[in-house]
Amino acid sequence: MEMIKVITVRSVIHCLLCLVITVAASNISTDQQALLALKDHITYDPTNLLGTNWTSNASICSWIGIICDVNSHKVTTLNLSSFNLQGTIPPEIANLSSLKSLDLSHNKLSSNIPSSIFTMSTLKVLYLMDNQLSGSLSSFTFNTSSILDIRLSKNKLSGKLPENICNHLRYLKHLFLRENMFYGKIPSSLSKCKQLQELHLGYNNLSGAIPKEIGNLTVLQRISLINNKLHGEIPQEIGYLQNLDVLQLGFNNLTGVVPATIFNMSTLKEIFLYNNSLSGSLPSRIDLALPNLEFLNLGINSFSGTIPSSITNASKLILLEMGSNSFSGFIPSAIGNLRNLKLFDIFFNNLTSSTPELGFLSSLANCKKLRYLGLGGNPLDGFLPSSIGNLSLSLERLNIAFCNISGNIPKAIGNLSNLIVLSLGGNNLSGSIPVTFGGLQKLQGLDLAFNKLAGSIPDEICLLSRLNELDLNGNKISGSISSCLGNLTSLQYLNLGSNRFTFVIPSTFWNLKDILSFDISSNLLDGPISLAIGNLKAVVGIDLSRNNLSGNIPTTLEGLKSLQNISLAYNRLEGPIPESFGNMTSLESLDLSNNKISGSIPVSFEKLSYLKELNLSFNKLKGEIPRGGPFANFTAESFMGNELLCGLPNLQVPPCKHSQPRAQHKSKKTILLLVIFLPLSTTLVIAVALALKRGKRGTMLSNDIILSSQPTIRRFSYFELLRATDNFAENNIIGIGGFGSVYRARLEDGVEIAIKVFHPQCASTLKSFEAECEVIKNIRHRNLVKIISSCSNDDFKALVLEYMSNGSLEDCLHSSNCALNIFCRLNIMIDIASALEYLHFGHSTPIIHCDLKPSNVLLDEDMVAHLSDFGMAKLLSGEDESTMRTQTLATIGYMAPDEIFVGELSLKRWVNDLLPVSLVEVVDKSLLSGEEKHFAAKEQCLLSIFSLALECTMESPEKRIDAKDTITRLLKIRDTLSKRIGNLS
Repeated sequence: MEMIKVITVRSVIHCLLCLVITVAASNISTDQQALLALKDHITYDPTNLLGTNWTSNASICSWIGIICDVNSHKVTTLNLSSFNLQGTIPPEIANLSSLKSLDLSHNKLSSNIPSSIFTMSTLKVLYLMDNQLSGSLSSFTFNTSSILDIRLSKNKLSGKLPENICNHLRYLKHLFLRENMFYGKIPSSLSKCKQLQELHLGYNNLSGAIPKEIGNLTVLQRISLINNKLHGEIPQEIGYLQNLDVLQLGFNNLTGVVPATIFNMSTLKEIFLYNNSLSGSLPSRIDLALPNLEFLNLGINSFSGTIPSSITNASKLILLEMGSNSFSGFIPSAIGNLRNLKLFDIFFNNLTSSTPELGFLSSLANCKKLRYLGLGGNPLDGFLPSSIGNLSLSLERLNIAFCNISGNIPKAIGNLSNLIVLSLGGNNLSGSIPVTFGGLQKLQGLDLAFNKLAGSIPDEICLLSRLNELDLNGNKISGSISSCLGNLTSLQYLNLGSNRFTFVIPSTFWNLKDILSFDISSNLLDGPISLAIGNLKAVVGIDLSRNNLSGNIPTTLEGLKSLQNISLAYNRLEGPIPESFGNMTSLESLDLSNNKISGSIPVSFEKLSYLKELNLSFNKLKGEIPRGGPFANFTAESFMGNELLCGLPNLQVPPCKHSQPRAQHKSKKTILLLVIFLPLSTTLVIAVALALKRGKRGTMLSNDIILSSQPTIRRFSYFELLRATDNFAENNIIGIGGFGSVYRARLEDGVEIAIKVFHPQCASTLKSFEAECEVIKNIRHRNLVKIISSCSNDDFKALVLEYMSNGSLEDCLHSSNCALNIFCRLNIMIDIASALEYLHFGHSTPIIHCDLKPSNVLLDEDMVAHLSDFGMAKLLSGEDESTMRTQTLATIGYMAPDEIFVGELSLKRWVNDLLPVSLVEVVDKSLLSGEEKHFAAKEQCLLSIFSLALECTMESPEKRIDAKDTITRLLKIRDTLSKRIGNLS
């Protein structure tokens, strides 16, 4: 009996063991099948790890990337991160019934995430970030409560965020969904994930407001919603999260005031609110409320008020970014207390220094870890102290551009031996470039543009072997271009434009084989362009315009296959355009205007498929204008001033079979032009200055002069004009002058024109009509009113003009319906000056307008200004006649608008006495308000304009400037303003 019992017990144990072994074998088989299914879905395994390692010859627990439970031999961890695998994730992966951690991150897996993954009851960690997974999560059923960490960042997932994600994931601690394509609102149901510590939803397309329910996530430590399309205000409730150490809400559309509670969170280490529309000021005791703060980024918002002095006690600050706001007041002089500071950027605010010598700079010498200092765009109104050389030797980037800094550049800057970028452009710095710059051996970018620097380029600059960008544009640097610049083999961007360089371009310059763009325009360079220019194989942009360069266009330019933009305009180049230019296949813009280039336009240009801008105007070209390729898109503006060209009617040149002989140009009397222009400057600048007393162009104009098309030759009969004006009805009059009236007219085809009818009663009418016809018959410019035709008989004389829909400048200045912002007015000034420059310098016979006033400046539908009414104009056709005509006075056009101008008090004296202290009393109040964001930038712009006006109205004619210099100054003023505040038009 005992034996039977023993046998029975042994049998039962054996059966149980067999049963256990069978079950374990079954589970291992299931895991193996799931893993092999994953292997089958991998289409690319660059190292063949799975192919050689995941085989049936070995236990799955020994396979690479697999960790099993010691006792049960079940797979608990699957980690194939960074294997560069391609393929998809199979749904069978959910059959790994004991899996706790799944990491397939940093591969190239694609297609959808299997929904079955979110039903795995044991899974705690899911890492699938940095793949190419797509699809939506919104339809998934999240039926597991085990997952603690989900990281799906850097994929192509789309759709709305699932509303039910926290219904079951009650213990979720980390949710990373950043850098996908999710859209829609952030679901308020996220507040159900009570254990959530990190929420990363940045770099998606999420919109709507930030749900206030986020404030219920009491253990939340990090919120990153950066780079979405969120709007509305920051919820007050975020300020109640007592464990929060990182708050990233930058690059959204958030508005309103930042809740004060946020600036009272002692746990915060990082506040990133960059690039929103947030407003308000900072609390006065910000340092006490944020003792652990290391990163504070408030840049590109609308914050105002002062920088609290107490911020200098927040000793853990590493980064302080407050640029592009409206902060005002003094920069705290004790800023050097931030001993851990590595980046300090207050770029583009209204901040200033409490002392002319910029005392805060001396304080910053205590910040030994400082690597970036951005002060640009603030009205510091001081000079650079020698103590600037005591700044941290760690300093790599120093920007003090557009700060109204004057005086010399301290030699001590040469002590900052680790500088990589130095920007001092847009100031009033004078003197010479310090030779100590040669000590900045790591310098890659040097910007000294738009100052008053003089002297020559020191040879020490040529010691900066790493220099990549050098910008000296808009100074008074003279002498020859240093030949040693050819040693700067790392140089890629060079701008020496608008200086006073003379002599020829040194031959060594053409050694800069890696240069991408160079501008040496508006100097006094002469001589030919070297054939060695063909060495610059990498160059993309070349500007040598407005010099005295002569000789032929180098044929070697054809070898510059990367060249996209080249301007050789306003020189004395001659000879033909090389036919080989058609080989410059990357060319997008070519300007050869205002030279003495002859011959025909190469037919090879038809191959330049990328050519968008072509200006060959005012040369001596002849023959037929090509028709193929990009020429189908060019207008008459590209070819005008070449009297022997012929071609299609739309180019407003004669047909080729009726080519006309080139007219003889009259000699230019430049010195007489200056004598006559000098008193005209007074009229011009007074009109410009008074234009600022009242106040839309859609886009900014380029700095280049664009010539208008040649007038279309069309005859009009008297009766046709009569019908177009409804019998010259009084309600069609749009202007009345001393010699006649101007009517608005509509032709039968619907085209609107203007008709200037001369009064027959006045004896001088005939002379005025003839004078105006004589002047206008050969002039064409984008800023001159285009004369379409004329109509004349014994009793009737009229000019048919291009219609200007926005009327005259005078009407606009005194109209409440016409608001001209500062950029619009600057553009109009530039238009007028451009027209005058053309009349004085750009025409074979210099022309003096003699009647410049706001009523003779007309505005088209784009608010482009056009100079009109040449009835008083004079042609400088002969020395004796010119001398006589300088005595002719123009009509009274624009008198001082106030009764205060009596006796010796002139408009000029009134302006001069009030500036610069009382600018607001001179300028139109709509242009300058003490409460606006860019007050300092606009104030400086207006002061520059009035300074120019006063220079042009100097009592001594020899001290006045001409139209060329006027344009240069106005363009510099506009460019400076654009860099500081952007185009407001």
